[in-house]
Amino acid sequence: MTHFPMTALRSVDLTVPDLPAATAFYTDIWGLTVADQVAGCVWLRGTGTDPHLLALHAGDTAAIRSMTFRVAPDADPAALLSAMVAHGGMTLHPLHAVDDHGGGMAGAVRDPRRRTIRLVQGDTAAAPLVPDRDRPERLAHVNINSVDVDADARFFCDALGFTLTDRSKMMAFVRTNDDHHSVVIADAPVETLNHIAFQMADWEGVMRAAGRMVDHQFPIGWGPGRHGPGDNVFTYFVDPFGFVIEYTAEVLQVDDRYRVGGPGDWIWPPGRTDQWGIAPPKTATCKAAQLAIPFA
Repeated sequence: MTHFPMTALRSVDLTVPDLPAATAFYTDIWGLTVADQVAGCVWLRGTGTDPHLLALHAGDTAAIRSMTFRVAPDADPAALLSAMVAHGGMTLHPLHAVDDHGGGMAGAVRDPRRRTIRLVQGDTAAAPLVPDRDRPERLAHVNINSVDVDADARFFCDALGFTLTDRSKMMAFVRTNDDHHSVVIADAPVETLNHIAFQMADWEGVMRAAGRMVDHQFPIGWGPGRHGPGDNVFTYFVDPFGFVIEYTAEVLQVDDRYRVGGPGDWIWPPGRTDQWGIAPPKTATCKAAQLAIPFA
């Protein structure tokens, strides 16, 4: 079986124009918990063992600052950072002890599309919170837009040891553990953030949390439904700052025996946007937001 040098997508750093309002939204409504905070930055955790899932930074405009992946204990993070540079990236920060919540050793590279990818090893696991199906456990995946999907998929596979799991007409799905995907790369005319997905305990948790969002006057952007590649249940929303965020559950667990699918494997009958055939078309607001958030 494949031994991945990365164990998971750990966290995402975002810049927000109103840090108190963003903190209130992601705790009171979305369902995260404040793990730590300093002037200008708040770290938010889920109910699992990751020290944080989101780092919110005060700034002028909404942007994604970085994606952080956890390096396996027996892998060499410095070698992985060098591999990213060898495949067209640029070093931003060499491996060093970090002072963000969770600690550990981390380094950062700007990939060929100018996205910042951080690698962390040795961060401190958090004690899990009391399980709550209405609140996210961890990050499920990050979806990024690309003008060259196949080139970006090769970068993740060749430089960071990911494996291609499926290729639909519009997207490439790559994994770094048993989850069907940790990163999704979507064909688009811009290289921006598409969305961030948060893992819930089960489909009931997805529905309950989505109901809480609707109760707070946040309309569903897409869903509920069940995706094709990955088989996961989903519901999408646009947060107050324009980030598209997803509640998801039941992502397919795969191993080396999984047959990599191609575009011909993922064609729906006319009028469908998901496996079940119940999800209405994605809203225009959600579609626009999926293209709008730049990488800082």
